[in-house]
Amino acid sequence: MSRRVSFTPPPTARAYPLRTARGVFAVVDSPVAVGAEPKGVVVMLPGFTGSKEDFTLLHEPLSARGYRTVAVDGRGQFESDGPETDESAYAQAELARDVHAQVDAVGAPVHLLGHSCGGQIARAAVLLDHTPFRSLTLMSSGPAQISDSQQQRVKLLRDALAVMSMAKVWEAIQAMGPPEEVGGPAVGIGDADLLRRRWLGTKPAQLLATGRQLCTEPDRVGELAAVPLPFHVLSGARDDTWPVPLLDDMSVRLHAHRTVVPGAEHSPNADQPLPTARALADFWDGLTDGRDERPQ
Repeated sequence: MSRRVSFTPPPTARAYPLRTARGVFAVVDSPVAVGAEPKGVVVMLPGFTGSKEDFTLLHEPLSARGYRTVAVDGRGQFESDGPETDESAYAQAELARDVHAQVDAVGAPVHLLGHSCGGQIARAAVLLDHTPFRSLTLMSSGPAQISDSQQQRVKLLRDALAVMSMAKVWEAIQAMGPPEEVGGPAVGIGDADLLRRRWLGTKPAQLLATGRQLCTEPDRVGELAAVPLPFHVLSGARDDTWPVPLLDDMSVRLHAHRTVVPGAEHSPNADQPLPTARALADFWDGLTDGRDERPQ
C-alpha cells in the first residue's frame, strides 16, 4: 500500500476556488502532462469524511495518460463552505445539482468518477441528467445502503455528533480506530494532523445528512442501467463497506466494465494508485477510441 503522506498536489496542479452557479467549491485541477495527447477531462468526487486530497496520487499518472483531472470538495467538505446545521442543504438531490454546476464550470462533457459515497452522489447526478457526462466510474461504491457493520459505525458517529464537538468526535474516532467510512482513508493520504484539519473543516450537517444517506440509500441500479452511458465499476480486492461480490453483481446488472485492483481495499486510489490509474485510463482510452465498453 502507498505510504506517501501528503496533501500536497503535484507541482503542475493548481488548487483554487471553482466558481459555479451554485456557489464556490474548492478543487485541485491537474492539467494534461506536457507532450501527452489530450484525451478528456475527469471530475472526481470524494466519499464520506473524504476530500479532494483523496485523489492526490492519481493526478500525475492520469495526467501522463492525457487526462485533465479535477478533484472537488463537495458542499460542506473540507475547504468548500456549507451550512453548519442545515441538513437540507446536503440532500442527495442538492448535491447532485452541485455536481452539474461544477461540471458546467469545468466544461462539459466530462468523465465522472465517484468514490464510495461520492459514487452515489455521482449516480444521482447522472440520473438527473446524463448528457454532460461521457462515462461514469463507481469506485468502491455499491448499489444501495452500506453493510450492517459500517452502518453501526456511521450510527455511532451520528450519535456522537449530536452531543459532542467535532474536535471531541475526532478524538473518539482515533480511539476506536477509523472504519472504512469514518475518518478515512486511513492510509496513504495525509498524516494525523492533516486528517484532523480536514475533519474540523467539514460541516457537521454534511456528515449527518450523508451518513443518513449511506444507511438508507435504495437500490437504483435498474434506473442507472437504463441510462445510455458507459459504466465502470472499480474496487479493491476486499471491501467491508460493500462486499466485493455485491459490486460484482452490480457490474453485471449495469453491463459495466469491471476492475478489481489486487492489494487494495476500500480506497484503491490510496492503496494502489498506479494500478488504479492505469485501469481508469485504459477504460477511458477505450471510449476515446470509439469502443463502447457496454455489451449490447
